[in-house]
Amino acid sequence: MKQRLLAPAKINLCLHVLGRRADGYHDLAMLMQRISVFDRLDVAVGSAPGVAVACTGVPLAPDEENIAARAARRLLEAAGVTGRVVIDIDKRIPVAAGLGGGSSDAAAVLVGLNRGLDLGFDRQALMRFGRDLGADVPFFVYERTAWATGIGDVLDPVPPLPPFWCLLVNPGIPVSTAWAYRNLGLTSPGDVARLRKFPATMSELVRLLHNDLERVTIGHHPLLAGIRRQLVDLGALGALMSGSGPTLFGIFESEAAARRAEQEMRRDRDWWLCVAEPLPDGPCVVDR
Repeated sequence: MKQRLLAPAKINLCLHVLGRRADGYHDLAMLMQRISVFDRLDVAVGSAPGVAVACTGVPLAPDEENIAARAARRLLEAAGVTGRVVIDIDKRIPVAAGLGGGSSDAAAVLVGLNRGLDLGFDRQALMRFGRDLGADVPFFVYERTAWATGIGDVLDPVPPLPPFWCLLVNPGIPVSTAWAYRNLGLTSPGDVARLRKFPATMSELVRLLHNDLERVTIGHHPLLAGIRRQLVDLGALGALMSGSGPTLFGIFESEAAARRAEQEMRRDRDWWLCVAEPLPDGPCVVDR
């Protein structure tokens, strides 16, 4: 069996940190949106045992295993299936960028292998497996825009959001998610963290933009504050950091406006920039 899988990135349109839990995680309230930036995974299954992953340009520490490999191993063990899984990842989502690339790779493996091998696990089971791998994995298994609570694993559907385009900017500053949470001084989250009225217009969407982790990451890296200002100066209706950063995104009403801003920001810079749009609910269609 051979499959080509797409693993999309995500942005957090709002991210509220409600408090630290006894297990070391944090309770969160987030509006999470998949976007049209993808890693591409080629997955092959054979009869010999074992799991192998090739992901060019992503170094691993000694004895560390790629999260996509752990996802394959977790699924095969749960199914009681022995097989050789080889995963080749074309990594197009920046690593440690606040865009969920690794978690999305893991979710794509769980969903793809379950379907390809006809293992019969339902979505809830796959989401439980995903939670063991990382807090964002269940969201990508869910395959739709979601209001996420708990550690990000309690997911509720949301009404359709107004259409928009975004320009993503990552200047290549390394940011550790664990570091960001350790340095976050928690304050009262207020009523907004219990949001139940979702934005129906562009102005409502822009007013919703919020990320509690910004004050940690942007406070430590002033360059990010300048990028956020520049996005707005170039026509973004609002700008925000995704996750723990360092990627920022600007919200634009049209693709043309986002691409004009992209062209301007590329001048004399080697930053990673990408124009993207929200994905509709449902599985990603593989581009051959």
